[in-house]
Amino acid sequence: MTAILKNFVGGEWVDGTGVTKNINPSNTNDVVGEYARADKAQTEKAIAAAKAAFAAWARATPQERCDVLNKISIEILSRKEELGRLLAREEGKTLPEGIGEVARAGQIFAFFAGEALRLTGERGPSVRPSLEVEITREPMGVVGMITPWNFPIAIPAWKIAPALCYGNTVVIKPAELVPGSAHALSEIIARSGIPAGAFNLVVGSGLVVGQALLEHPDVGAISFTGSVQTGRKLAQACVLSSPMKKFQLEMGGKNPLVVLDDADVKTAVEVAINGSYFCTGQRCTASSRLIVTEGIHDRFVAAMIERLQGLLVDDALKAGVHIGPVVDQNQLEQDLRYIKIGKDEGAKLAFGGELLKRENPGHYLQPALFIEANNNMRIAREEIFGPVAAVIRAKNYEEALAISNDTEFGLASGICTTSLKYASHYKRNSEAGLVMVNLPTAGVDYHVPFGGRKGSSYGAREQGSYAREFYTTVKSAYTFAG
Repeated sequence: MTAILKNFVGGEWVDGTGVTKNINPSNTNDVVGEYARADKAQTEKAIAAAKAAFAAWARATPQERCDVLNKISIEILSRKEELGRLLAREEGKTLPEGIGEVARAGQIFAFFAGEALRLTGERGPSVRPSLEVEITREPMGVVGMITPWNFPIAIPAWKIAPALCYGNTVVIKPAELVPGSAHALSEIIARSGIPAGAFNLVVGSGLVVGQALLEHPDVGAISFTGSVQTGRKLAQACVLSSPMKKFQLEMGGKNPLVVLDDADVKTAVEVAINGSYFCTGQRCTASSRLIVTEGIHDRFVAAMIERLQGLLVDDALKAGVHIGPVVDQNQLEQDLRYIKIGKDEGAKLAFGGELLKRENPGHYLQPALFIEANNNMRIAREEIFGPVAAVIRAKNYEEALAISNDTEFGLASGICTTSLKYASHYKRNSEAGLVMVNLPTAGVDYHVPFGGRKGSSYGAREQGSYAREFYTTVKSAYTFAG
């Protein structure tokens, strides 16, 4: 009988009130693990534990926090192949993608171990005589975290690490669909020497655990990554709560990749394939709109189809696989609905979009490429979150830029060109938080701020030193020195 993996509350592993099964999307007969499901009462206990631990952790020395984060980093990196296999098995990323994500999680903790020693403030004279002013940063308190299924260890890492670095305590609700990686990370954190209650894991549904985090007055801040619809509801709840909560939202994108006539076709195709289809297209930074100017359009489409024909879709753990399965049946059905919508809207399905059968039962979908699409179609305006991309023809750079900015989202964008003039102009005028030149729209550094504009993001940026803007509050102190 499989042991049920427990939640972590107040420094102890505790049973839940139900069980969540973690199913391998590459082989739906394979149960990765069974995880205890938290209810409202257990979530409230986790919040109480975090509150009780806050004063001591907030006043821990920078070296103490550095040591804890560094220990977490070392264990993650030493186990990256093992943890990468777990991630690929539960989420469907290919094994190299899974190992790469785990390595990134370890690097994030290492970065914030260093940041714990780089905490700074300001001191200067007042505009009034005989006064001195100090400006310092202090932790927020208890931070609730709600993370998605598509990056089951990296996104928890880039929320947990800065929160702990700056002296906050944490209650995290990972995605119920893929709890394995977050649970493994929690086991590592539990062994790091962190004080009991400073970190807590509660696996459960958004309607129960997420809602409990939103409603509780002792949770001072919420960091959320997920859908636009849920993010908007969360923002409203944070504003209406008493006291109001600080909140940070990362909610998605409909990211453009512009390909100009002067682009190198081979480079452009590799950039588009990576950005649109790797990780099964299940990235908020995926380039699902390929905006291609007339002079290169036909060559680009032909080269894309040829490249797509050579991609292997199969079990995420098999060697040589380029694209793993879709994460679950619900997401697969959503992808198929959008493929039908694209056809019904008049776009031409130039390649793929078919269900695939493999050795084991799984959620396998051939990557889909639409052509003859326009920017008014739903497949060009709504986030699909799967291996589906649409080519939109543009007359010239000016029209391509206008199309790329014509979206309610503003997370990532990219351009393929050999022109310094167009590359520079696009970087300045793209209405996105992340801009890539001759690079996939998906793929960012851990020491650089991450976030978007318009409907993609709200609040302070994540990652890098900019994370302190969310996880700290500023205090100004005046001293009479006369």
